[in-house]
Amino acid sequence: MTTTAQPILVARSDTDCLLLPAMANRHGLVAGATGTGKTVTLRVLAEAFSAMGVPVFLADVKGDLSGMAARGGDNPKIAARAKDLGLTLTPSACPVAFWDVFGREGHPLRGTVSELGPLLFSRLLGLNDTQAGVLEIVFRVADDAGMLLLDLKDLRAMAAYVGENAATYRTRYGNVSAASVGAIQRALLSLESQGGEAFFGEPALDPDDLLQTDASGRGVVNILCARTLFASPKVYAVMLLWLLAELFERLPEVGDLEKPKLVFFFDEAHLLFDDAPAALLEKIELTVRLIRSKGVGVYFVTQSPLDLPDAVLGQLGNRVQHALRAFSPRDQKTVAAAADTFRQNPKFDAKAALTALGVGEALVSCLDARGQPSVVQRALVVPPASRMQPLSDAERAAVVRASPLFGHYEQAIDRESAFEMLKSRAVAREAQAAPQQEKPSQAEKLVLDMAQSALRSIGTQIGRQIARGVL
Repeated sequence: MTTTAQPILVARSDTDCLLLPAMANRHGLVAGATGTGKTVTLRVLAEAFSAMGVPVFLADVKGDLSGMAARGGDNPKIAARAKDLGLTLTPSACPVAFWDVFGREGHPLRGTVSELGPLLFSRLLGLNDTQAGVLEIVFRVADDAGMLLLDLKDLRAMAAYVGENAATYRTRYGNVSAASVGAIQRALLSLESQGGEAFFGEPALDPDDLLQTDASGRGVVNILCARTLFASPKVYAVMLLWLLAELFERLPEVGDLEKPKLVFFFDEAHLLFDDAPAALLEKIELTVRLIRSKGVGVYFVTQSPLDLPDAVLGQLGNRVQHALRAFSPRDQKTVAAAADTFRQNPKFDAKAALTALGVGEALVSCLDARGQPSVVQRALVVPPASRMQPLSDAERAAVVRASPLFGHYEQAIDRESAFEMLKSRAVAREAQAAPQQEKPSQAEKLVLDMAQSALRSIGTQIGRQIARGVL
Protein backbone atom coordinates (compact mmCIF):
# COMPACT_ATOMS: atom_id res chain seq x y z
CA MET A 1 0.00 0.00 0.00
CA THR A 2 1.36 3.42 -1.03
CA THR A 3 0.38 6.43 1.03
CA THR A 4 -0.32 9.79 -0.57
CA ALA A 5 2.18 12.57 -0.01
CA GLN A 6 -0.07 15.36 1.24
CA PRO A 7 1.39 18.65 2.54
CA ILE A 8 2.28 18.52 6.23
CA LEU A 9 0.38 20.95 8.45
CA VAL A 10 3.12 22.14 10.79
CA ALA A 11 1.41 25.08 12.48
CA ARG A 12 -1.65 27.29 12.13
CA SER A 13 -2.43 30.97 12.67
CA ASP A 14 -4.63 32.96 10.32
CA THR A 15 -3.01 30.83 7.60
CA ASP A 16 -1.79 27.23 7.51
CA CYS A 17 1.98 26.66 7.60
CA LEU A 18 2.58 23.74 5.26
CA LEU A 19 5.72 21.71 4.58
CA LEU A 20 5.64 20.30 1.05
CA PRO A 21 6.83 16.67 0.84
CA ALA A 22 8.71 17.37 -2.41
CA MET A 23 10.71 20.05 -0.54
CA ALA A 24 11.27 18.03 2.64
CA ASN A 25 14.68 16.79 1.48
CA ARG A 26 15.87 20.42 1.27
CA HIS A 27 16.54 19.95 4.99
CA GLY A 28 15.30 21.95 7.96
CA LEU A 29 15.89 23.51 11.35
CA VAL A 30 13.92 23.29 14.59
CA ALA A 31 15.38 25.73 17.10
CA GLY A 32 14.46 27.38 20.37
CA ALA A 33 15.38 27.73 24.02
CA THR A 34 14.84 24.89 26.49
CA GLY A 35 11.17 24.29 27.26
CA THR A 36 9.75 26.14 24.26
CA GLY A 37 8.37 23.09 22.44
CA LYS A 38 11.13 21.80 20.12
CA THR A 39 10.58 18.15 21.06
CA VAL A 40 6.84 18.33 20.36
CA THR A 41 7.55 19.92 16.97
CA LEU A 42 9.99 17.11 16.21
CA ARG A 43 7.29 14.60 17.16
CA VAL A 44 4.68 16.30 14.96
CA LEU A 45 7.00 16.25 11.94
CA ALA A 46 8.02 12.62 12.53
CA GLU A 47 4.38 11.52 12.81
CA ALA A 48 3.49 13.29 9.58
CA PHE A 49 6.40 11.80 7.64
CA SER A 50 5.54 8.34 8.96
CA ALA A 51 1.89 8.74 7.94
CA MET A 52 2.90 9.50 4.34
CA GLY A 53 5.14 6.42 4.19
CA VAL A 54 8.51 8.05 4.89
CA PRO A 55 10.78 6.30 7.43
CA VAL A 56 12.29 8.50 10.14
CA PHE A 57 15.40 8.30 12.31
CA LEU A 58 15.62 10.35 15.50
CA ALA A 59 17.44 10.27 18.82
CA ASP A 60 15.54 10.33 22.12
CA VAL A 61 17.97 12.05 24.48
CA LYS A 62 15.40 12.70 27.22
CA GLY A 63 13.48 9.43 27.08
CA ASP A 64 10.12 11.02 26.29
CA LEU A 65 9.56 10.00 22.65
CA SER A 66 8.80 6.31 23.15
CA GLY A 67 5.10 7.17 23.44
CA MET A 68 5.03 7.58 19.66
CA ALA A 69 4.44 3.83 19.56
CA ALA A 70 1.07 4.26 21.34
CA ARG A 71 -2.18 6.09 20.55
CA GLY A 72 -2.54 9.59 21.98
CA GLY A 73 -5.46 11.22 23.76
CA ASP A 74 -3.78 11.07 27.17
CA ASN A 75 -2.99 14.77 27.59
CA PRO A 76 -5.64 17.45 28.17
CA LYS A 77 -3.31 20.20 26.90
CA ILE A 78 -3.12 18.43 23.55
CA ALA A 79 -6.92 18.29 23.31
CA ALA A 80 -7.14 21.97 24.21
CA ARG A 81 -4.60 22.95 21.56
CA ALA A 82 -6.49 20.97 18.90
CA LYS A 83 -9.72 22.75 19.87
CA ASP A 84 -8.06 26.18 19.77
CA LEU A 85 -6.79 25.49 16.24
CA GLY A 86 -10.11 24.07 15.03
CA LEU A 87 -8.60 20.65 14.42
CA THR A 88 -10.20 17.25 14.84
CA LEU A 89 -7.48 15.23 16.50
CA THR A 90 -7.52 11.51 15.73
CA PRO A 91 -5.32 9.64 18.23
CA SER A 92 -2.93 7.27 16.47
CA ALA A 93 0.35 5.44 16.95
CA CYS A 94 3.39 5.16 14.70
CA PRO A 95 5.18 1.95 13.78
CA VAL A 96 8.35 2.22 15.87
CA ALA A 97 11.69 0.42 16.00
CA PHE A 98 13.80 1.05 19.09
CA TRP A 99 17.62 1.08 18.89
CA ASP A 100 20.11 1.22 21.73
CA VAL A 101 23.90 1.15 21.51
CA PHE A 102 23.94 -0.76 24.81
CA GLY A 103 21.16 -3.16 23.78
CA ARG A 104 19.07 -2.48 26.89
CA GLU A 105 16.07 -0.59 25.49
CA GLY A 106 16.15 -1.60 21.85
CA HIS A 107 17.96 -3.51 19.14
CA PRO A 108 21.74 -3.21 19.58
CA LEU A 109 23.16 -0.62 17.21
CA ARG A 110 26.70 -1.42 16.12
CA GLY A 111 29.26 -0.22 13.64
CA THR A 112 32.76 -1.38 12.83
CA VAL A 113 36.00 0.48 13.41
CA SER A 114 36.75 0.37 9.67
CA GLU A 115 33.38 1.91 8.79
CA LEU A 116 33.96 4.80 11.16
CA GLY A 117 37.36 5.52 9.61
CA PRO A 118 40.38 7.41 10.96
CA LEU A 119 38.90 10.92 10.67
CA LEU A 120 35.83 10.25 12.80
CA PHE A 121 37.82 8.01 15.13
CA SER A 122 40.33 10.80 15.74
CA ARG A 123 37.44 13.09 16.63
CA LEU A 124 35.97 10.42 18.88
CA LEU A 125 39.26 9.92 20.72
CA GLY A 126 40.08 13.62 20.97
CA LEU A 127 43.46 13.24 19.24
CA ASN A 128 45.67 16.12 18.16
CA ASP A 129 46.92 16.42 14.57
CA THR A 130 50.09 14.39 15.16
CA GLN A 131 48.24 11.58 16.92
CA ALA A 132 45.54 11.62 14.24
CA GLY A 133 48.27 11.18 11.62
CA VAL A 134 49.58 8.10 13.41
CA LEU A 135 46.07 6.68 13.62
CA GLU A 136 45.74 7.20 9.87
CA ILE A 137 48.90 5.12 9.43
CA VAL A 138 47.45 2.35 11.62
CA PHE A 139 44.36 2.20 9.40
CA ARG A 140 46.47 2.22 6.23
CA VAL A 141 48.71 -0.61 7.44
CA ALA A 142 45.65 -2.67 8.32
CA ASP A 143 44.07 -2.01 4.90
CA ASP A 144 47.24 -2.84 2.99
CA ALA A 145 47.70 -6.05 4.98
CA GLY A 146 44.08 -7.11 4.46
CA MET A 147 43.33 -7.05 8.18
CA LEU A 148 39.77 -6.09 9.15
CA LEU A 149 39.34 -3.57 11.96
CA LEU A 150 35.98 -4.53 13.42
CA ASP A 151 36.08 -3.89 17.15
CA LEU A 152 38.26 -2.07 19.68
CA LYS A 153 40.54 -5.03 20.37
CA ASP A 154 41.39 -5.09 16.67
CA LEU A 155 42.40 -1.44 16.76
CA ARG A 156 44.35 -1.84 20.01
CA ALA A 157 46.29 -4.80 18.64
CA MET A 158 46.96 -3.05 15.33
CA ALA A 159 48.18 0.11 17.04
CA ALA A 160 50.53 -1.93 19.24
CA TYR A 161 51.84 -3.84 16.22
CA VAL A 162 52.51 -0.68 14.21
CA GLY A 163 54.15 0.98 17.20
CA GLU A 164 56.50 -1.95 17.81
CA ASN A 165 57.40 -2.09 14.12
CA ALA A 166 57.62 1.66 13.55
CA ALA A 167 61.04 1.42 11.92
CA THR A 168 59.67 -0.99 9.32
CA TYR A 169 56.87 1.36 8.28
CA ARG A 170 58.66 4.71 8.60
CA THR A 171 59.88 4.90 5.01
CA ARG A 172 56.55 3.99 3.43
CA TYR A 173 54.04 5.66 5.74
CA GLY A 174 55.92 8.20 7.85
CA ASN A 175 57.12 8.51 11.42
CA VAL A 176 55.26 6.64 14.14
CA SER A 177 56.21 7.89 17.58
CA ALA A 178 55.81 5.78 20.70
CA ALA A 179 54.24 8.77 22.46
CA SER A 180 51.47 9.02 19.85
CA VAL A 181 50.78 5.28 19.97
CA GLY A 182 50.60 5.51 23.75
CA ALA A 183 48.14 8.41 23.53
CA ILE A 184 45.94 6.41 21.16
CA GLN A 185 45.96 3.39 23.46
CA ARG A 186 45.04 5.52 26.48
CA ALA A 187 42.22 7.17 24.53
CA LEU A 188 40.91 3.74 23.53
CA LEU A 189 40.81 2.67 27.17
CA SER A 190 38.91 5.86 28.01
CA LEU A 191 36.46 5.15 25.18
CA GLU A 192 35.88 1.67 26.60
CA SER A 193 35.04 3.16 29.99
CA GLN A 194 32.30 5.18 28.24
CA GLY A 195 30.78 2.02 26.77
CA GLY A 196 32.54 2.16 23.41
CA GLU A 197 33.10 -1.58 23.29
CA ALA A 198 29.31 -2.04 23.07
CA PHE A 199 29.09 -0.05 19.84
CA PHE A 200 31.99 -1.47 17.85
CA GLY A 201 31.50 -4.94 16.42
CA GLU A 202 29.20 -7.05 14.31
CA PRO A 203 26.56 -7.47 13.07
CA ALA A 204 26.89 -3.82 12.02
CA LEU A 205 23.80 -1.83 11.21
CA ASP A 206 22.51 -2.27 7.67
CA PRO A 207 21.22 1.18 6.59
CA ASP A 208 18.44 -0.54 4.65
CA ASP A 209 16.94 -1.53 8.00
CA LEU A 210 16.26 2.16 8.66
CA LEU A 211 14.20 2.43 5.47
CA GLN A 212 11.31 0.14 6.39
CA THR A 213 7.55 0.60 6.18
CA ASP A 214 4.84 -1.41 7.89
CA ALA A 215 2.10 -3.48 6.26
CA SER A 216 -0.13 -0.42 5.82
CA GLY A 217 2.60 1.58 4.13
CA ARG A 218 3.48 3.86 7.05
CA GLY A 219 7.13 4.70 7.54
CA VAL A 220 8.83 3.16 10.56
CA VAL A 221 10.04 5.70 13.14
CA ASN A 222 13.49 4.52 14.25
CA ILE A 223 14.10 5.85 17.76
CA LEU A 224 17.62 5.74 19.14
CA CYS A 225 17.33 5.45 22.93
CA ALA A 226 20.10 7.89 23.83
CA ARG A 227 19.63 8.75 27.50
CA THR A 228 22.72 6.79 28.53
CA LEU A 229 24.63 7.50 25.35
CA PHE A 230 24.09 11.24 25.74
CA ALA A 231 26.20 11.15 28.91
CA SER A 232 29.13 10.88 26.46
CA PRO A 233 28.32 13.75 24.08
CA LYS A 234 31.26 13.18 21.77
CA VAL A 235 30.35 9.52 21.28
CA TYR A 236 26.72 10.53 20.63
CA ALA A 237 27.67 13.15 18.03
CA VAL A 238 30.17 10.97 16.17
CA MET A 239 27.79 8.01 16.09
CA LEU A 240 25.01 10.08 14.51
CA LEU A 241 27.43 11.55 11.99
CA TRP A 242 28.66 8.04 11.14
CA LEU A 243 25.05 6.97 10.48
CA LEU A 244 24.49 9.91 8.16
CA ALA A 245 27.77 9.20 6.35
CA GLU A 246 26.81 5.52 5.91
CA LEU A 247 23.50 6.54 4.36
CA PHE A 248 25.27 8.99 2.08
CA GLU A 249 27.77 6.39 0.88
CA ARG A 250 25.35 3.51 0.36
CA LEU A 251 22.18 5.10 -1.04
CA PRO A 252 21.91 5.62 -4.80
CA GLU A 253 21.31 8.97 -6.47
CA VAL A 254 17.59 9.52 -6.98
CA GLY A 255 17.22 13.24 -7.75
CA ASP A 256 14.01 15.05 -6.86
CA LEU A 257 11.28 12.82 -5.44
CA GLU A 258 7.63 13.30 -4.55
CA LYS A 259 8.66 12.67 -0.94
CA PRO A 260 11.92 11.77 0.84
CA LYS A 261 13.20 8.22 1.24
CA LEU A 262 14.21 8.98 4.83
CA VAL A 263 14.13 11.93 7.21
CA PHE A 264 16.98 12.14 9.71
CA PHE A 265 16.72 14.31 12.86
CA PHE A 266 19.86 15.53 14.66
CA ASP A 267 18.82 16.46 18.19
CA GLU A 268 21.28 18.58 20.23
CA ALA A 269 22.92 19.35 16.89
CA HIS A 270 25.47 21.76 18.35
CA LEU A 271 27.43 18.75 19.62
CA LEU A 272 28.37 17.90 16.04
CA PHE A 273 30.25 21.14 15.59
CA ASP A 274 31.70 21.96 19.00
CA ASP A 275 35.52 21.90 18.73
CA ALA A 276 35.31 19.97 15.46
CA PRO A 277 38.49 20.14 13.32
CA ALA A 278 38.28 21.85 9.94
CA ALA A 279 38.54 18.57 8.02
CA LEU A 280 35.53 17.16 9.86
CA LEU A 281 33.48 20.34 9.37
CA GLU A 282 34.15 20.15 5.65
CA LYS A 283 32.95 16.56 5.57
CA ILE A 284 29.75 17.42 7.46
CA GLU A 285 29.02 20.36 5.17
CA LEU A 286 29.64 18.26 2.06
CA THR A 287 27.45 15.43 3.31
CA VAL A 288 24.55 17.75 4.19
CA ARG A 289 24.79 19.50 0.84
CA LEU A 290 24.89 16.34 -1.29
CA ILE A 291 22.71 13.87 0.61
CA ARG A 292 19.61 15.65 -0.68
CA SER A 293 20.21 13.95 -4.02
CA LYS A 294 20.00 10.60 -2.22
CA GLY A 295 16.44 11.41 -1.10
CA VAL A 296 17.35 12.04 2.55
CA GLY A 297 16.12 15.08 4.46
CA VAL A 298 18.22 16.21 7.44
CA TYR A 299 16.63 18.28 10.23
CA PHE A 300 18.79 19.85 12.91
CA VAL A 301 17.27 20.40 16.34
CA THR A 302 19.16 22.84 18.56
CA GLN A 303 18.74 25.79 20.91
CA SER A 304 20.06 28.52 18.63
CA PRO A 305 20.51 28.68 14.85
CA LEU A 306 23.96 30.12 15.51
CA ASP A 307 24.97 26.72 16.91
CA LEU A 308 25.41 25.62 13.27
CA PRO A 309 28.10 26.78 10.82
CA ASP A 310 26.90 29.20 8.17
CA ALA A 311 27.66 26.71 5.39
CA VAL A 312 25.25 24.21 7.00
CA LEU A 313 22.66 26.77 8.09
CA GLY A 314 22.42 28.00 4.52
CA GLN A 315 21.26 24.53 3.39
CA LEU A 316 18.24 24.44 5.74
CA GLY A 317 15.22 25.68 3.80
CA ASN A 318 12.41 24.66 6.19
CA ARG A 319 12.52 26.41 9.56
CA VAL A 320 10.53 26.28 12.78
CA GLN A 321 11.95 28.79 15.25
CA HIS A 322 10.63 28.69 18.81
CA ALA A 323 11.25 31.38 21.41
CA LEU A 324 14.75 32.64 22.16
CA ARG A 325 15.92 34.33 25.34
CA ALA A 326 17.68 37.70 25.31
CA PHE A 327 19.14 38.05 28.79
CA SER A 328 22.61 39.18 27.65
CA PRO A 329 24.14 41.21 24.81
CA ARG A 330 25.23 37.98 23.12
CA ASP A 331 21.67 36.62 23.36
CA GLN A 332 20.35 39.81 21.80
CA LYS A 333 22.72 39.40 18.85
CA THR A 334 21.50 35.82 18.45
CA VAL A 335 17.86 36.96 18.37
CA ALA A 336 18.65 39.62 15.77
CA ALA A 337 20.58 37.17 13.61
CA ALA A 338 17.81 34.55 13.80
CA ALA A 339 15.15 37.12 12.85
CA ASP A 340 17.16 38.32 9.86
CA THR A 341 17.29 34.83 8.33
CA PHE A 342 13.54 34.87 7.65
CA ARG A 343 11.69 36.37 4.73
CA GLN A 344 10.03 39.17 6.65
CA ASN A 345 6.28 39.49 7.19
CA PRO A 346 5.03 43.11 7.23
CA LYS A 347 2.33 42.15 9.76
CA PHE A 348 4.76 41.81 12.67
CA ASP A 349 8.34 42.38 13.82
CA ALA A 350 10.11 39.00 13.75
CA LYS A 351 12.83 40.16 16.13
CA ALA A 352 10.35 41.31 18.77
CA ALA A 353 8.23 38.18 18.29
CA LEU A 354 11.14 35.81 18.94
CA THR A 355 11.39 36.81 22.59
CA ALA A 356 7.61 36.89 23.11
CA LEU A 357 6.58 33.51 21.69
CA GLY A 358 4.72 31.21 24.06
CA VAL A 359 5.29 27.49 24.56
CA GLY A 360 4.36 25.66 21.39
CA GLU A 361 4.34 28.87 19.37
CA ALA A 362 6.89 29.45 16.64
CA LEU A 363 7.97 31.47 13.64
CA VAL A 364 7.56 29.15 10.66
CA SER A 365 8.86 29.43 7.11
CA CYS A 366 8.89 26.53 4.65
CA LEU A 367 9.88 26.28 1.01
CA ASP A 368 7.16 26.75 -1.58
CA ALA A 369 6.75 24.70 -4.74
CA ARG A 370 9.43 26.80 -6.48
CA GLY A 371 11.91 26.21 -3.70
CA GLN A 372 11.64 29.74 -2.30
CA PRO A 373 11.18 30.44 1.44
CA SER A 374 7.66 31.50 2.31
CA VAL A 375 6.97 34.68 4.25
CA VAL A 376 7.46 33.91 7.93
CA GLN A 377 4.33 33.26 9.98
CA ARG A 378 3.78 33.45 13.72
CA ALA A 379 1.75 30.35 14.48
CA LEU A 380 0.88 27.62 16.96
CA VAL A 381 2.39 24.21 16.25
CA VAL A 382 -0.29 21.56 15.76
CA PRO A 383 -0.62 18.88 18.46
CA PRO A 384 0.74 15.35 18.03
CA ALA A 385 -1.55 12.34 17.68
CA SER A 386 0.59 9.83 19.59
CA ARG A 387 0.85 9.38 23.32
CA MET A 388 2.83 12.01 25.23
CA GLN A 389 3.54 9.71 28.17
CA PRO A 390 6.54 7.39 27.59
CA LEU A 391 6.04 3.65 27.30
CA SER A 392 6.49 1.45 30.32
CA ASP A 393 9.38 -1.01 30.31
CA ALA A 394 6.97 -3.84 29.53
CA GLU A 395 5.37 -1.93 26.64
CA ARG A 396 8.77 -1.06 25.19
CA ALA A 397 9.95 -4.69 25.44
CA ALA A 398 6.80 -5.84 23.63
CA VAL A 399 7.47 -3.41 20.76
CA VAL A 400 11.08 -4.64 20.47
CA ARG A 401 10.05 -8.31 20.44
CA ALA A 402 7.35 -7.67 17.81
CA SER A 403 9.81 -6.01 15.43
CA PRO A 404 10.81 -7.95 12.28
CA LEU A 405 14.41 -7.08 13.18
CA PHE A 406 14.28 -8.84 16.54
CA GLY A 407 16.90 -11.59 16.75
CA HIS A 408 19.12 -10.32 13.95
CA TYR A 409 21.16 -7.76 15.91
CA GLU A 410 20.73 -9.20 19.39
CA GLN A 411 23.55 -11.76 19.11
CA ALA A 412 27.05 -10.32 18.68
CA ILE A 413 29.46 -11.96 16.21
CA ASP A 414 33.26 -12.02 16.59
CA ARG A 415 34.76 -13.28 13.34
CA GLU A 416 38.41 -13.38 12.34
CA SER A 417 39.85 -9.90 12.05
CA ALA A 418 43.07 -8.01 12.85
CA PHE A 419 43.32 -9.21 16.45
CA GLU A 420 42.94 -12.88 15.55
CA MET A 421 45.28 -12.60 12.55
CA LEU A 422 48.02 -10.92 14.58
CA LYS A 423 47.57 -13.52 17.29
CA SER A 424 47.98 -16.32 14.75
CA ARG A 425 51.13 -14.72 13.39
CA ALA A 426 52.57 -14.41 16.87
CA VAL A 427 51.80 -18.05 17.69
CA ALA A 428 53.34 -19.24 14.42
CA ARG A 429 56.44 -17.11 14.92
CA GLU A 430 56.85 -18.38 18.47
CA ALA A 431 56.52 -21.99 17.36
CA GLN A 432 59.08 -21.49 14.61
CA ALA A 433 61.54 -19.79 16.96
CA ALA A 434 61.07 -22.27 19.83
CA PRO A 435 63.82 -24.76 18.75
CA GLN A 436 66.36 -21.97 18.62
CA GLN A 437 65.01 -20.70 21.98
CA GLU A 438 64.61 -17.27 20.53
CA LYS A 439 62.26 -14.86 22.17
CA PRO A 440 59.39 -13.35 20.18
CA SER A 441 59.46 -9.66 19.38
CA GLN A 442 57.86 -7.26 21.80
CA ALA A 443 54.95 -6.68 19.39
CA GLU A 444 54.30 -10.41 18.99
CA LYS A 445 54.60 -10.97 22.71
CA LEU A 446 52.11 -8.19 23.41
CA VAL A 447 49.58 -9.54 20.92
CA LEU A 448 50.02 -13.09 22.22
CA ASP A 449 49.60 -11.99 25.82
CA MET A 450 46.46 -10.06 24.85
CA ALA A 451 45.01 -13.11 23.11
CA GLN A 452 45.80 -15.45 25.98
CA SER A 453 44.35 -13.01 28.49
CA ALA A 454 41.18 -12.67 26.45
CA LEU A 455 40.80 -16.43 26.06
CA ARG A 456 41.27 -17.01 29.80
CA SER A 457 38.56 -14.51 30.60
CA ILE A 458 35.90 -15.91 28.24
CA GLY A 459 32.86 -17.29 30.02
CA THR A 460 31.51 -14.60 32.28
CA GLN A 461 30.63 -10.93 31.88
CA ILE A 462 32.87 -10.11 34.84
CA GLY A 463 35.74 -11.87 33.13
CA ARG A 464 35.24 -9.89 29.94
CA GLN A 465 35.19 -6.63 31.90
CA ILE A 466 38.44 -7.57 33.66
CA ALA A 467 40.01 -8.43 30.31
CA ARG A 468 39.03 -5.03 28.89
CA GLY A 469 40.65 -3.31 31.87
CA VAL A 470 43.87 -5.29 31.52
CA LEU A 471 44.03 -4.86 27.76
